[in-house]
Amino acid sequence: MFKYLKNDLPASVVVFFVALPLCLGIALASGAPLFSGLIAGIIGGIVVGALSGSQIGVSGPAAGLAAIVLTAIGALGGYENFLVAVVLGGVIQLVFGFLKAGIIGYYFPSSVIKGMLTGIGIIIIFKQIPHFFGYDANPEGDFAFSQMDGENTLSELGNIAGSISIGATLIGVIALAILILWSNVLSKKGKFFQLVQGPLVAVAVGIIYYVSTMGTDYAISAEHLVSVPVPDSVDSFIGQFAFPNFGAITNPAIWVTAFTIALVASLETLLCVEATDKLDPQKRVTPTNRELLAQGTGNILSGMIGGLPVTQVIVRSSANIQSGGKTKMSAIIHGFLLLISVILIPTLLNKIPLSVLAAILLIVGYKLAKPATFKAMWNAGWKQFVPFIVTVVGIFFIDLLWGIGLGLAVGIVVVLYKSYKNSHFLNKEDISNGSQRMKMTLAEEVTFFNKGAILKELDNLPENSYLELDVRKTRFLDNDIIEILEDFALKAKSRNINIKLISERGIVENPPSYIEFFKLRPKTA
Repeated sequence: MFKYLKNDLPASVVVFFVALPLCLGIALASGAPLFSGLIAGIIGGIVVGALSGSQIGVSGPAAGLAAIVLTAIGALGGYENFLVAVVLGGVIQLVFGFLKAGIIGYYFPSSVIKGMLTGIGIIIIFKQIPHFFGYDANPEGDFAFSQMDGENTLSELGNIAGSISIGATLIGVIALAILILWSNVLSKKGKFFQLVQGPLVAVAVGIIYYVSTMGTDYAISAEHLVSVPVPDSVDSFIGQFAFPNFGAITNPAIWVTAFTIALVASLETLLCVEATDKLDPQKRVTPTNRELLAQGTGNILSGMIGGLPVTQVIVRSSANIQSGGKTKMSAIIHGFLLLISVILIPTLLNKIPLSVLAAILLIVGYKLAKPATFKAMWNAGWKQFVPFIVTVVGIFFIDLLWGIGLGLAVGIVVVLYKSYKNSHFLNKEDISNGSQRMKMTLAEEVTFFNKGAILKELDNLPENSYLELDVRKTRFLDNDIIEILEDFALKAKSRNINIKLISERGIVENPPSYIEFFKLRPKTA
């Protein structure tokens, strides 16, 4: 774990700066105390990071759960009651892990996973543009398209024009220039520029700018800065923690919320694991059942001390990968950085301009949603591009789970279509007497999905023709297909169509019963 510390330490700093505003913003969007988001970030980094089998995944509070949390807090009668659901949700995730439910993540098509990454990248860009220009009406980390104030992601861009902050925009542009220069030029100049990451320099410059411009026309006002809770004393710091009210555990609504949290958090985690593994330069494979166990443990601990639910999060994970993180030490160190900074330097953190952090996230979003990705998916063909673009559009205009669900549904339709087309091969040959000789070779597996295609071809056979039906390569033949062949045998007699069945057992002319013929073979065709 310490072998790649020279890579993991700088990466953890970048992840820390990405995670800090997201932890606060997601808590705000969830209607929960701001400190609850930081607790979830710390638990996600230290606890889940240590227990997880993922080397480059980073966990914390997820924007996808914000709407569920916001609704549940009000419906359950308070935040302490909601924390009971978080703890129970973690227990349910442990059960999922022991039941080996982690395999679910492997059943999502690659096109949908790539669409998820691209969609999240586009959302990050659109959501950070207002912060980049100093227009901070919407909370950081609120990924929903429609906002509670009646605005949406696109309409918010139109509101920027009359609300641009000169100071915030200026330091945002400077920070973006530093990041691009550091990444494309300076990082290739020496080890110092590889060890000290551009985001750290951008944040330091942002703090210096804020302090040096106070009282001038280019100053940055407080609403454009990070806002970490600052305790007055040890007692006030401890007072920020909340504890679950287990007296409400008999409330059925709490159990419903717990199952909802467990299902949504597990699904988001498994999808992020799949996506993160695809981004991993070393192509390591994360043990998904162990990941569910780690996430369940994290949610139990987070709920016990007042934190939001945690999942593995692709924004933090991709930032980790892009910054050169190699092992789980990066996630763990980022968790300790959150903990130390909240305890020791909250006042310093509150001097960081949000536009600087927006610049960092703009780079992360661009790397997730590069134009080259769209070109590659287009070149891969419509069967890859359609599920990909449906996922992107669904995530942007609805939310993460809806987008993934729509992409998966389209992917299933594509699979069914391919199955429909690939169930058989029909080769037509003309014979000198004007009749036709055709050969149909069935695929290795033929299921009821293929009924329509095969039935259509059989019905289109002309009268007085000759059909060779080759099933030598077929290893599974659904009973529905056998019944179609049985029915067609009767039609063939009236249409003077002769059939030659070719199988591993030999050749049979006009078999009297396909059902009896295939019953003689073992369960395979």
